Amino acid sequence: MAAPVIETCHVACCANKTPNVVSWSRGGTIAFGTCNSVALYDPQKRVVAVLNGHAGRVNAVQWVHREDCGESLESYLVSGGSDNRLILWEAQNEKSVECKGHTAPICAVDAIYVEGSKILVASSASDSTVRLWLSECLHIISFGSGFMMDVSLALLPGSRVPVLACGGDDSRVHLYVQSNGQFQKAMSLQGHEDWVRGVAWASVGGELLLASCSQDCLIRVWRLCAKSGTDTRTKDDHTIIKMKEDVFEVRDRVFAVSLETVLAGHENWVYGVHWQHPFYKGGELQQPLSLLSASMDKTMILWAPEEGSGVWVEQVHVGEVGGNTLGFYGCQISPDGSMIVAHAFHGALHLWCKDQDKEVRGEWRPGVVISGHFSAVQDLSWDPEGEFILSVGSDQTTRLFTPWRQEDGKLATWHEISRPQIHGYDMQCLAMIGRFQFVSGADEKVLRVFQAPRNFVENFANISGTSREKLLTSSDSANLPEGASTPALGLSNKAVFQGDLAPKTTEGKEQFNSISDQYQESYFHPLNMTEPPPEDHLLQNTLWPEVQKLYGHGFEMFCLASDSARTVVASACKASKAEHAAVLLWSTATWRQLQTLPCHTLTVTQMAFSPDAQLLLAVSRDRTWSLWRRNLPTPESPEPQFSLHAHTGKDTAVHTRIIWSCDWSPDSKYFVTSSRDKKVIVWGPCRLEDTEDSVPPPEIKPRSSVLDVGDAATAVAFCPVFCSDNRYTHIHTQSHMKAYFLCTMSEIEEESSWVQLASASADHTVKIFNINKLAL
Repeated sequence: MAAPVIETCHVACCANKTPNVVSWSRGGTIAFGTCNSVALYDPQKRVVAVLNGHAGRVNAVQWVHREDCGESLESYLVSGGSDNRLILWEAQNEKSVECKGHTAPICAVDAIYVEGSKILVASSASDSTVRLWLSECLHIISFGSGFMMDVSLALLPGSRVPVLACGGDDSRVHLYVQSNGQFQKAMSLQGHEDWVRGVAWASVGGELLLASCSQDCLIRVWRLCAKSGTDTRTKDDHTIIKMKEDVFEVRDRVFAVSLETVLAGHENWVYGVHWQHPFYKGGELQQPLSLLSASMDKTMILWAPEEGSGVWVEQVHVGEVGGNTLGFYGCQISPDGSMIVAHAFHGALHLWCKDQDKEVRGEWRPGVVISGHFSAVQDLSWDPEGEFILSVGSDQTTRLFTPWRQEDGKLATWHEISRPQIHGYDMQCLAMIGRFQFVSGADEKVLRVFQAPRNFVENFANISGTSREKLLTSSDSANLPEGASTPALGLSNKAVFQGDLAPKTTEGKEQFNSISDQYQESYFHPLNMTEPPPEDHLLQNTLWPEVQKLYGHGFEMFCLASDSARTVVASACKASKAEHAAVLLWSTATWRQLQTLPCHTLTVTQMAFSPDAQLLLAVSRDRTWSLWRRNLPTPESPEPQFSLHAHTGKDTAVHTRIIWSCDWSPDSKYFVTSSRDKKVIVWGPCRLEDTEDSVPPPEIKPRSSVLDVGDAATAVAFCPVFCSDNRYTHIHTQSHMKAYFLCTMSEIEEESSWVQLASASADHTVKIFNINKLAL
């Protein structure tokens, strides 16, 4: 079998900021909405598939669970989005059936099997309706001006009649049952005092349990059972205290609903409830009485009745402490009950695993889980050694991803291990200027320079399997701070040194020089990590200190580039006039501004230094490119200086729309540009064939036929090494915002034919691909 040309190595992403967007199948796969896609995630490995079909944000995802829980695992899932569409997916084949009818974004979905292999789907939307589907719309339930926050389907005990529960903004749970193909209202369950955010059915011993959660911070469990004829005719016995029952009739059968229990334990709105999946034991299907709830108080609680009394009590209480984030939007339990996951307001997944070594004590610990940006990713850059990737996004964060090499020899998997910068402005660009140093730009006029602290270098060595001594030697460890923290009212990460961590004491008593000393500003606590950190540690303990600010631009930053020698940084900002479109050059040794390079009349969209560091290429919104050559150093001017050597104008420009991206061939002879006009063009030569002199020839022009890619080409990258027969290879993308190649020589043996490509996208993802350069 021929080796694949390209294979996905890693997809970094997170759940959308909506309830009902995560669902855990009995087969162990977590499905969640990420931007306009549905990601299928194996918690033991990585994202195994991405389902694309929605044109708007995915708001709700639900696996279609089989009633028998047999050998065949779930193969279908349903999703609803802000594009008003409902999609039923066959996950294995990535086939889909689209259902249109809603006139507003869908916020909740559920589905069950009825009449064999037919799938009944329920969906709730902001158009104040709940719709029932069997391939086509079966029934529409209108709620006037009200909204249903969640829906859940089940089959009535002893029958194949579907029952629908809807939780709404009227603080009630509405029950509907199917009759003659239509859904008729059976009753409304009252008791909650605020919006009902979640509902979930479970079948237990021939009865149904319905859990509902609300913004009143409470969870209610209702019991639905079939009543026999004698039960309904028996007069009330006033000597027996029992819960009030509400009854309804379906096909000459009477069903009763009563309140089982009220669970109080959360301190804020409860957004989600989820029952543990049923399983086979001793040849019988059993439904565990384990109910998981998630709240805006940043906690999850696992509830279950006590064996003796039957009183529902807390079994497990886990959550996050500190930080400036909001709480959890929803929760799920793994099929075997050994793991629980919550998704937070900012999309992060929070995983807890039952400690197998301390199972008797029932201790739970945070687990390693996927993470990623929750808004558009604007830029990314490889570490010079190819061991990690830095990315920045509109979610105001900078994130660092690297492979985790476990000691037990398992296949290395990529994870986020640090969040060097958490900012107050949307991030736009970054450039690596050393092994553990980078400069970043945001929607502000300032550039910020960051350097890795000692705690990160040590933990990076532990997780990546790199020599700690080697890394610390190359990082000037004597002067490195221990970590960093952000002051409560600041945007700059402040360095935290070893002395800052120890309290000031005199004879056992803490001494404060001022009132402000009583209130600790450093939230950083050094950790010795051997595995990727959970979300709360990423937020608090993995920041890098800011070492420099660079002032000079008049508008928000847009792009950055650094040369291969890591001596010069080029920066550009948003511009509508020529005076603001100039490129600024900075010295990485002194952080002084070296030069201003005026040429373009509108925003410079991307820049790239040639691999030999002699040429700087800039492309612009004005549809032209400019090429700058490094001057030879002189005693009067030892620092790098650049002069304009070639550029296109209105009469020589081939591109007719904004040029988005550019990159260099590995030998610095050619460069490539990509544009909104759907064209990708290779230009050159930029150096003579028979000399090492870097002086460009008189004319630089397209060296091949113009490649029409059929859509706006927003990113382009040359492979940094030659492919077979010394051929050049470049990649262009339409869906991604940025693309970068890197040959990770530290991971690939000399005889290997694989290189790696990293891409960042407006779809919130960072993707890493393995590419067989010999198969291209």
